[in-house]
Amino acid sequence: MNEPVTPQGGGLIRLRLDIAYDGRLFVGWAKQTDLRSVQGELERTIGFLVGQEVELTCAGRTDAGVHARGQVAHLDVPNGTVLDVARVNRALPDDIRVTAITVAHPDFDARFSAIWRRYTYRVADDAVGPLPLERKWTLRHPKRLDEARMNEAAQALVGEHDFAAFCKPRDFATTIREIQHLQWSRDDEGAAVMTIQADAFCHSMVRAVAGALIAVGDGRKPPHWVKEILDAGGRPSGVTVMPPHPLVLEAVGYPSDDELAKRANETRMLRTREV
Repeated sequence: MNEPVTPQGGGLIRLRLDIAYDGRLFVGWAKQTDLRSVQGELERTIGFLVGQEVELTCAGRTDAGVHARGQVAHLDVPNGTVLDVARVNRALPDDIRVTAITVAHPDFDARFSAIWRRYTYRVADDAVGPLPLERKWTLRHPKRLDEARMNEAAQALVGEHDFAAFCKPRDFATTIREIQHLQWSRDDEGAAVMTIQADAFCHSMVRAVAGALIAVGDGRKPPHWVKEILDAGGRPSGVTVMPPHPLVLEAVGYPSDDELAKRANETRMLRTREV
């Protein structure tokens, strides 16, 4: 999406920002009064550079302590505005980087046009635990995890389901989601890494899924327990929402330009809130 597009009404163009951040010192993506947020830092910085207030819409509103390598956001600016990556990053704090700025199609909506989001959750389960330079994004777990058992249990969650058992409820928000991919594997350092991709996620869903599968992986629960709690609905006491610091938003996927508006309209009809 590097080609210029026809300005929108009012002489505006839409920009796509690809963003990475260390979430440890933020209350999350969303702006909160007198608290440090990713959205707040970006809007303050970009607004100063372009000389007017701006508003960013992101693909997924990450919670406090959650990181991102592949967050996506959009904003509208006057046609002719010069906003380059180097200048933005010089003005941003060190725990946020904008990795790309491109002119987007007028129908592009970072939130509602997305067709999938992908997260990872990293766990060190050996005697050493996370190495010092990795502890900021890795969970220390005292018991060895069996990824085969976790992957067996995970199959029950793949597909479209009501994930009320894994979500913090919100008024007027659906808990029906489609998990497209869910798998545990070992990385080069031997840590267990959960990769999960879905059309969207409810509040706390990824960390609750990780908690349920870790309970299976260390032998506390049998693999069929995950399907039982999915089918039961509601948050049972046995589902633990895991800490946020090992969670990373890795990437967001979008359809082709001619499908952007259709996807955004479909998503708006399906749910009133999305994380």
